[in-house]
Amino acid sequence: MRAYHEFQKCIEACLKCAAICNHCASSCTEEDDVKMMARCIQLDMECAAICYAAAQVMSLGSEYASDICKICADICEDCGNECSQHGSEHCRECAEACLECAKICRQMAA
Repeated sequence: MRAYHEFQKCIEACLKCAAICNHCASSCTEEDDVKMMARCIQLDMECAAICYAAAQVMSLGSEYASDICKICADICEDCGNECSQHGSEHCRECAEACLECAKICRQMAA
């Protein structure tokens, strides 16, 4: 079993990403063309969910942490790429957090 401290950087990245994804999803609902933001909102919610799950599993020192983090990295990357296509500040901030989280998750899972 791996210790919490080995996962700490990744846990913190996941929790930050989840919070920013929630903020982005909520902010996207205020956009003029909400339908255009549907994929962004969906990925924000999926990304937040997997980031919270990954942080929780890592904090438990689970043997499945690296498997969950690989999936988390894939979703974070998709979300970051989607958000980077939109010009709003909340999407830009979300894209940065997602792509950073994906990078850290991939390093942890390696």
